[in-house]
Amino acid sequence: MKKLRRSARIVDLTQQFLHQPNTLISLSYFAERYHSAKSSISEDIDIIDEIFQEEGIGQLLTLAGAAGGVKFIPSIPKEEAKTEMLRICQALSSVERLLPGGYLYMSDILGNPKLLKQLGRMFASAFSNQEIDTIITVETKGIPLAHATASYLNVPVVIVRRDSRVTEGSVVTINYVSGSTKRIQTMSLARRALKEGSNVLVIDDFMKAGGTIKGMIGLLQEFNAHLKGIGVFVESGETEERLIKDYISLARLTEVNEREKLVNVELGNFF
Repeated sequence: MKKLRRSARIVDLTQQFLHQPNTLISLSYFAERYHSAKSSISEDIDIIDEIFQEEGIGQLLTLAGAAGGVKFIPSIPKEEAKTEMLRICQALSSVERLLPGGYLYMSDILGNPKLLKQLGRMFASAFSNQEIDTIITVETKGIPLAHATASYLNVPVVIVRRDSRVTEGSVVTINYVSGSTKRIQTMSLARRALKEGSNVLVIDDFMKAGGTIKGMIGLLQEFNAHLKGIGVFVESGETEERLIKDYISLARLTEVNEREKLVNVELGNFF
């Protein structure tokens, strides 16, 4: 790259950080890219970091030493997240979304790129202090939410299947008890999909009693993986027995009355 003016260099630096979140980039790389002194690059980074923090975009973490560099940690201000989630809760509270069994129709929200981006940013902000190697979710509706979160944490997504597939090679399959129906079900994960000892974040779209997530935790044990957190988009508030205790939810389904056609969704425990 040719030598840039400082204003152009700051723009390019900003793009580098936004496109590579949670990635440690050395000052030597920037110095060679812009043909500038490390001291000048450091001053530019301080300016960007100040703006990022003022605007609630995140922060730039500088690590000293030979193996050091700069890492962009995305975040979202709590008030901004709360305002966005209140809009989503209002949309979810429509009686037209009510499905048999106390479930909600959420496919339109989980298919909206703009909303997904915000939801992923919220989860990334909630778990930014954890060392996460992989995000895991169960097919199918949790997949876009997991990918949205992974784009901010810059980690891969692993999908747990209800049924094993030939294209995934050998798999680990376990039986688990569904928390809501109390039925024995199965889930599978390809042996090549998850490295032994990985630090894992579980993301799911809806949690009733938590049986599916508990099943995923049991599956992770087969890989000696370390559970670093659980993120749920919407949790049911009418469940008597919760199988999962430590989790973060963005929204909470507090009232469902199929007879009177009443639905109420409020903010989750993240707020």
